[in-house]
Amino acid sequence: MHISEGVLTAPVLITGTGLTAAGVACGLRKMDYDRIPQVAITASAFFVASLIHVPVGPASMHLVLNGLTGILLGWAAFPAVLSALFLQAIVFQFGGLTTLGVNTFNLALPAVVCYLLFGRLVRGKRAAVSAAASFLAGAAAIALSGILVAFTLLLSGNSFLVAARIIVLAHVPIMIIEGILTMLVVGFLKKVKIEVLEAPHERTHTRV
Repeated sequence: MHISEGVLTAPVLITGTGLTAAGVACGLRKMDYDRIPQVAITASAFFVASLIHVPVGPASMHLVLNGLTGILLGWAAFPAVLSALFLQAIVFQFGGLTTLGVNTFNLALPAVVCYLLFGRLVRGKRAAVSAAASFLAGAAAIALSGILVAFTLLLSGNSFLVAARIIVLAHVPIMIIEGILTMLVVGFLKKVKIEVLEAPHERTHTRV
């Protein structure tokens, strides 16, 4: 999912950076600061999951866990994903600093969308509904990210049309894997630390 340096046009890079800045600002404003350790642990899991990747054209294919990140963090997924991708860019040269904004937006926005669509169902008491919603959150986040990556490449030129199609198709297996992983992790957390899922991840009080 990491788009490399030198691929995207300046307008796409600027737009992606601006959208990510807005998302990060929203995430920081809504973040429950008592849960900063949870944000850090989730960002670490995201960081590690993305390390093993296979190059696919100008991007790459790997585990992402952005659906799970969205379920656990809500809007705070934006700063969590940004921090993880920043470290990957400067330590391992995955993606790049100029594409950091675009890559963050392509991964964090689907996380937030899945949180809004499936979060309540995931935290519900009906086990079957929660499991199904967890699977859909994990799978849908990958599908949305793949579509966003493909769309981002197309915005930079029709020469990326084939690569965009390959990226979307190549992530179909990842969708299934991430759906199962998200379902298993949510089921485990419900058994051992349910408050991680049940507590709201948005500030409900005014800080002094």
